[in-house]
Amino acid sequence: MWGYCAEKEGYRTFVTLRHSIQSLTQESTEMNDHPVISWTEAGENCSARWRSEAGNSAPKHVALADDRISADVAYKLVCEGTGLLWRGDYQNARQLLQALARRIDKKSERKSGKAAKAPEKPPAPVSATQAFHQHRQAQAQRARILGMLLLPLEADYSIPLRRAPDVSQACMEAYGQGGEASVVSLREVLGLIGAHEWRKKGVPVPALGADIHPYYGVFSPVRGEYVDLVAQATLPATDLAFDIGTGTGVLAAVLARRGVKRIVATDQNPRALECAADNLARLGVAQRVELVTADLFPPGRAPLVVCNPPWVPAKPSSPIEYAVYDPDSRMLRGFLDGLGAHLTPGGEGWLILSDFAEHLGLRSREDLLAMIDKAGLQVAGKQDIKPRHPRASDAEDPLHAARAKEVTSLWCLKTK
Repeated sequence: MWGYCAEKEGYRTFVTLRHSIQSLTQESTEMNDHPVISWTEAGENCSARWRSEAGNSAPKHVALADDRISADVAYKLVCEGTGLLWRGDYQNARQLLQALARRIDKKSERKSGKAAKAPEKPPAPVSATQAFHQHRQAQAQRARILGMLLLPLEADYSIPLRRAPDVSQACMEAYGQGGEASVVSLREVLGLIGAHEWRKKGVPVPALGADIHPYYGVFSPVRGEYVDLVAQATLPATDLAFDIGTGTGVLAAVLARRGVKRIVATDQNPRALECAADNLARLGVAQRVELVTADLFPPGRAPLVVCNPPWVPAKPSSPIEYAVYDPDSRMLRGFLDGLGAHLTPGGEGWLILSDFAEHLGLRSREDLLAMIDKAGLQVAGKQDIKPRHPRASDAEDPLHAARAKEVTSLWCLKTK
């Protein structure tokens, strides 16, 4: 039986939208310490576990929907905050999601067109910081609307819909063992499928001459320029190095391949440590790397301490964004403030950091240098590299002006 529905009759029955809006209301409750989503179906109260890796709350209102609903009606409902629990064909649900995305884009284009036609008084120029916050707001709004199209999952992670793919392995990799029926957004399911494919196929890392296999929720080394910096910088020693916030383990692997005899790699995310262990074993360097659960530094000192913190000092909107956004530069400040106490005499700290935040007006170069100085450190050298990812040359990107100027640097730091 799917979910906690009192009866399964009417499983594919489409409830009229007017009746749905009136009677299919979800209330925030807890069951077995997990969020629960509730609805009414065939006159019965039903509920199931609500899943969201982004930490989003379940929709307050839920309506049943199937292949007969039009994209315009669906768009109106999801914009009003009504979740649509899908009972039709899975592939048709995917098409509906695409149709909803097109409507969001058209609405955005209409707004831009109106702004361009504004008479007499032209709009005030938008700063890079304003553009960034507007872009983030638009992304969050888009994610909220598209996240309203919902799918049922059985306890074994099968999707009880026509033409549904087998997503059990993808769900297992993200959620762990199943055991109970649940509801999840279609958008998240597609993300799980994409992450599973990345994990299976791997991401080529030229500096390693091999692939890295990222896990769901662990930052993927798709921007290889920062890896190249670590692969090319002159090593101060080869007996020991610390890799702070190892993620997939890619930098630890590069150091091992370069001849560092022992690397202690830390992370506070259990999934990242599992991912790193897998990658290091695949690359045949696991015996050189000790994985440690830690917030930043392991005990002791090393002649080389490497860290690639999140580059943008802004608040993440989901757990997966913690690899990109670092509120108030917390990890950056923590690394700088603790570095001196974990370097051996004459040792080096390698800070890998993009200046993207500087071009967005979120952190100045003076701010960064002040943090370094306050931590009792000095800059012994710096190597720069331009980004190679497609968005760096995409003039249509809302943040293109900042991306076009971006430089990623390896800052070599020493104690004063």
